[in-house]
Amino acid sequence: MLAIGTSITYSLDPKACLGWRSALQVKSIGVFCGASTGNDPAYAQAGRGLGAMMAEQGIRLVFGGGHVGMMGLVADAVLEAGGEAVGVIPEHLVEREVRHDRLTELHVVDTMHLRKQKMFELSDAFAVLPGGIGTLEETFEVLTWRQLGLHAKPIVLLSTADYWRPFQELVDEIVKAKFATAAVADLFSVVASPKELFEFLDQTEPPSRLPDSAPF
Repeated sequence: MLAIGTSITYSLDPKACLGWRSALQVKSIGVFCGASTGNDPAYAQAGRGLGAMMAEQGIRLVFGGGHVGMMGLVADAVLEAGGEAVGVIPEHLVEREVRHDRLTELHVVDTMHLRKQKMFELSDAFAVLPGGIGTLEETFEVLTWRQLGLHAKPIVLLSTADYWRPFQELVDEIVKAKFATAAVADLFSVVASPKELFEFLDQTEPPSRLPDSAPF
C-alpha cells in the first residue's frame, strides 16, 4: 500500500533515538547508498544480499525512495523476499531518482533535510553501502548527531571490496591533525559483508545512557 505525504513533523527526542537489535530489537534499518551501482559487480551483489537478509530477518528497509542504482536494487531485493520497504524522497527528485512505486510506504517530502530527518525518525540503525557525495553527506550527518550525544543508534559501514577504506583513512587524518579525538572512531563500525553487519548488530549491547558529547 502506497502512503504519500508532504507534511512531516520531526523532533530529535533523545529518548526516542535509542534503537538496538540486542535489547529493544532493530526493527528498521536506514540504508544510505548510491543512485548508481558503481563499476564493481560486488557492490550490487552486497546490496541485494543485504536486502534479502533484512527481509529474512523481518527487518524493515528505510531508504531514499528511488528506483535507480543501489537504492533500487536493495529495495527490490527486500520486496522480492517478502519484506517491507519504506522510501523517503524529496519532491524535486521524484523524477530524477525515479520514484519506486512498489514500496510498502513512500513518503514524499519537501526538502533534502526533511528526507534525512524522516529517515532518521524511522530507523533504529544505519547501514552505509557504497555511494557518492550524497551518501557521504547523509552519513556525516548521523555521525555528527551521534557525536553530539543526540542518539546512540548503530552506524555500520558495509565496506564491499574495501570501498570505505579511504573514509577510515580520512577519519584517521582528522584525528592526527587534532581536529577530533580518537573517540570519533567509536561513532561507527566497518564490516565487509551483510552477514558481518547482522552479526555485529546481534552482538551490540544497548547503552545504559546516551553517550556524552565528544569534543570536536
